Amino acid sequence: MGGDGIGLRRAEPADAPTVARLLHEFNAEFDEPTPGVAVLSERLRAMLAAGELVVLLAADGPAGFAQLRFLRTVWSDAPSVYLEELYVVPAQRGEGIGRALLDAAMATAREGGADRIDLNTAETDKAARALYESAGFSNREGSEDGPSMLYYERSLRSESI
Repeated sequence: MGGDGIGLRRAEPADAPTVARLLHEFNAEFDEPTPGVAVLSERLRAMLAAGELVVLLAADGPAGFAQLRFLRTVWSDAPSVYLEELYVVPAQRGEGIGRALLDAAMATAREGGADRIDLNTAETDKAARALYESAGFSNREGSEDGPSMLYYERSLRSESI
């Protein structure tokens, strides 16, 4: 697996600490909460072993990763894939690693029988948005003229709204 000479491979449960470190760095870079590398390692190891998660690693270092979830849906007999995370370490951005990971994520989704792939990113992350849009992703419902699609989230840990 690889794109444009960038070595990519599918993570195994033994890779959980490496993926956890990258995921922790990703959240820390964007000031998002993280439970820490040890907790993430434990969770990732279990999810990778159970086949609940697919992680693709850019093998150099590794320089980044893509994290995918295959989901059943009532809208199709085929699964849908949610590209939960895509991260490239800052020192290696601009080298085509993100594109290689995105292309490999789409190929992995197709190989797994999926008929669609979804993701979300921050409106302010112009580099990520440019990458996704250049690969054919849209935030418009139905067509280029359709209304903008928005992603909402809410913590269920507190009673406050």
